[in-house]
Amino acid sequence: MYFTGIIIAILTFLTIGIWHPIVIKTEYYWGTRAWLLYLIIGVACIVAALFIANVYLSSFLGVFGASALWGIGELFAQKKRVEKGWFPKNPKRKV
Repeated sequence: MYFTGIIIAILTFLTIGIWHPIVIKTEYYWGTRAWLLYLIIGVACIVAALFIANVYLSSFLGVFGASALWGIGELFAQKKRVEKGWFPKNPKRKV
């Protein structure tokens, strides 16, 4: 039996699951200003994935990078969800 696909699927599921609360906390504490950091992390991880021979690590970095890039859109969507009152607004944040 070959478990490579299942292991990569589990890594993908966990990575996407990790990014959900990261986006929510980022918007709460820093707003959408962190989108550039998400971009840098995403591109760096995807580029690194191109040069890593280990299929598990390369897959993880590719998914992590893609999730970071997807997180940029989710960061702005989270801002709209906060404006609608679906999530709490940080009263201490000025911007």
